[in-house]
Amino acid sequence: MHFWRSVIQFFQEARIKTKLLLSCRLTILLLLVAGTAAPTPGTLQAAGRGADFNVLLITIDTLRFDRVGIHDARHVRTPAMDALAARSLVFTRAFAHNPVTLPSHANILTGATPLYHGISDNTGFKLDGKFLTIPQYLRRFGYGTAAFIGAFPLDSRFGLDRGFDVYDDYYGTRNEREFFFVERPAEKVIAPAMAWIGAQAGKWFAWVHLFDPHQPYLPPSPFKEEYAADPYSGEVAYLDSQLGKLFAFLRDRRLQERTVVILTADHGEALGEKGEDTHSYFAYNNTLHIPLFLHIPGRKPGRFAGNVCHADIFPTLCAALGLQVPPHVQGESLLDIMATGKRRSPGIYFESLTAYLNRDWAPLRGMIADDVKFIDLPLKEVYDLSRDMGEERNLAASSRIGPLLDSLNRLVRRLKNPQAAVRADRPDPDTQKRLRSLGYISESRPPQRQRRYTEKDDLKTLLPLQSRLLDGVARFQQGDYAGAEKTLRQVIAASPSFILAYTHLASMHKERGKPRAAVQALEQGLKDNPGNLLLLAKLGIVLADSGEWRRAIPILEQCVRREDIDPEKFNFLGIAHFQGGELDKALQNYARALELDRNNAAVYSNIGGVHLARFSSKRQAEDLQAAERNFRKALEIDPRLFSAWNGMAIACKKSGRIPEAIGHWQKALAVKPDFDLALINLGITLLEEGRAGEALERFLEYREKFAHKLPDGEKQRVERLIAEASSKLASPERKPSERIVQ
Repeated sequence: MHFWRSVIQFFQEARIKTKLLLSCRLTILLLLVAGTAAPTPGTLQAAGRGADFNVLLITIDTLRFDRVGIHDARHVRTPAMDALAARSLVFTRAFAHNPVTLPSHANILTGATPLYHGISDNTGFKLDGKFLTIPQYLRRFGYGTAAFIGAFPLDSRFGLDRGFDVYDDYYGTRNEREFFFVERPAEKVIAPAMAWIGAQAGKWFAWVHLFDPHQPYLPPSPFKEEYAADPYSGEVAYLDSQLGKLFAFLRDRRLQERTVVILTADHGEALGEKGEDTHSYFAYNNTLHIPLFLHIPGRKPGRFAGNVCHADIFPTLCAALGLQVPPHVQGESLLDIMATGKRRSPGIYFESLTAYLNRDWAPLRGMIADDVKFIDLPLKEVYDLSRDMGEERNLAASSRIGPLLDSLNRLVRRLKNPQAAVRADRPDPDTQKRLRSLGYISESRPPQRQRRYTEKDDLKTLLPLQSRLLDGVARFQQGDYAGAEKTLRQVIAASPSFILAYTHLASMHKERGKPRAAVQALEQGLKDNPGNLLLLAKLGIVLADSGEWRRAIPILEQCVRREDIDPEKFNFLGIAHFQGGELDKALQNYARALELDRNNAAVYSNIGGVHLARFSSKRQAEDLQAAERNFRKALEIDPRLFSAWNGMAIACKKSGRIPEAIGHWQKALAVKPDFDLALINLGITLLEEGRAGEALERFLEYREKFAHKLPDGEKQRVERLIAEASSKLASPERKPSERIVQ
C-alpha cells in the first residue's frame, strides 16, 4: 500500500489525472490517463475531487468551416487557430443546430437543442432560469467563471449571464452603422479576458466570444489592405492574430498544459451561396457546418469525421473534468463518440425559424443522420453528405420522404420540452381590449399562424423577397434613400406579414430625422398585422424618442404587460414618463430595465438625468451626487456614450467644478463632433469663464451645423450668444444671460 500511495502522490504532484478504484474484493486498480483517454464521467466527482483543469471556451461568430486554414488554405491564413488544431482533437463534421447567434450559444451552454430551452431567434427570447448552464454547473465544483462578449446578441438581458461571476458585455451602446449590431473588436474582448485569467488563483472557466466576421466586414489595417477583395476573410485573419496573443499569454503563464480549450463557431456565413447573403434564412452547410477543436492537456491530437454538434460540448467538458453529466443534457460526449466511432442517437436536429417567427413563412426544420441530411420544408430537400457536403444535388425526388419525416418527428418528440420558452406573438384578451381602444388592433381576432404551409410559403420560393429587403438596406447605406424606401414598400406590398420591412423602413425614416414618417410606417404595419408586438414596441419607442410621450406611455405599458423580458421597453417607458414630468415612475421603469440588463449604460445615463432634474427643482445635494454616480457608471460601461459625458459635465458645473465640466464636454465632442447639446453648453460655459474667443468658435460652429433645422426661437438665441461673445471680446466684464441645456 505504501508503494501505491507513492505512485499516486507522484502523479498528483505532476498534475496528471489518476484514478484509484477499490473493488468490493479490495482489489486495487490504478488507471493513468495522461494522453490516452479521458476519465469516465463521474468518477473524479465520486472520488471527492475534480480534474485540475481550467476551461477556455472560444466561440467565433459567423466563422465558416472553410475559413480556417487547416480545413481550406485557399482563402485566409489562420496560424493561431491552425496551431491550436495541431494539438487538439479536430472534428471535421461538426454542425450547429441554428444559424443564429443567441440560439446557438444557448445550445452550447445548456448542452441541449432549442426544442428543449425554446430559444429559436435573436429577438423575443430569453433563457429561462430553470435551465442549467455550463458556468452554473462548474461553479458547484469551485470554478471561477467569466464571460467576455463581443456584441449585442449575447447581451446579459438574454439570460446567458447566469452562473458567471463576471459577464463583461461592455461592447458599447451606439453603432455608427444602422441595421448592424453594436460590437467591439477582438482585441477589446481578449484584453479583459487575459486580465481576468491572469488574476485567478484557483481553477476557472472563461468564455470568450468574438464577433468580428459578422457583417459588416470591416477588418482593420493591414488586413483591410491584404484582403481588400475578400474583407470577410480579412476579419477572420484579424481575429486570428488576436487569438495568437491569447494563446501566447496562456503559454507564457504555463496555463496551456492545465487548460481545456474548446474553439468553435456559432454558425457560418453563406456569402451569396444558395442565394443567401449572410445567415439566419436557410440551413445549408455554409451556415450549419462549423469548425470545432478540443484541446485536452495530455491528450494526443487527432481528427474525427463523424457527426457531432453544439449540444455535445457540455457533456464533453464533463468527461474531460471527471464530472457527472446533468440529466437534462441532450448531447453526447465527443470522447465517447470517438471511442465508439458513432453516436448513440444518430439524429442531429437543426432548425432555421427566423423567417417563420418574423414573417410567417414556412418553418424550416431538419435532421442529419449518418450521411443523410433532410430539410423539411414544403419543397423537401435530401442530401448525401458523403458525396455532397456542398448540397448541390437534391435527392428528394428519389428518396422515401415518409420514413424521413417519421424519423424527424420522432427526434422532435424525444427532444421536445413542454416547458420550453415561447415568444409572445398574440396578446391576451385584456391586452387585446386595451390595444383595440388605442386603435392598434382590429375588431377581428389577430391572424393566426398558418396551420399548413404550401410551396408558395417555402423559403426557396420567397428568397427574392428576402433579397429585396437586403437590397433596400444596402441602398439606404449607400445614400440612395428614395430607392431604399421604394424597395421596402415593394416588399411590404408583396408580403404584408414581413415585419422587418416595416421596422427597417421606420428606422430609415428615424435615422434621417423624420419621426413622423417612421410612425406612419409602423402604423401601417400594425394595420396589416394587428397587435404585432415587435411593431407595437417599435412604435412606442419611436414615439418616446421623438417626445410624443402621451401616445408612447399607453402603448409601451401594453408592451411590457405582454412581454416583460426586454429592458428597452422599460427604458423608453421611463423616458416617456420623464418627458411627462413623472420622475418617480421614470425611475421605477429604469430600475426594471437594470434588473433585466445590469450593464445598460444608457439606462444609467437616463437615471442620472432624472436626478439632475430633481436637483434643479429641489436643490438637494444627494440628487447631484446620485446624478454623478450614475453618469460615472454609464461611462465605465461605455466610454463613448456622449450623452453621459454631457450629463457628467452639467453635474460638475452645478457643483462648481468648471474645469472638469469643460473637459467632459470636450470628451463628448471628441466622441460625437456634431453633438449639439455639448457644443452649445461648452460655448456658454467658456463664455462665462471669460474665454470669449473659444466660445465664439463654438457658437459659430453650432450655427453652421444646425441652423438649417433650428426653430426660430433657437436661431435667435444662438445669434444673441454670438453677439454676446463678440461683445465680450471687446468688453470682458459682460456676463452671458443664457443657461446650459440639459
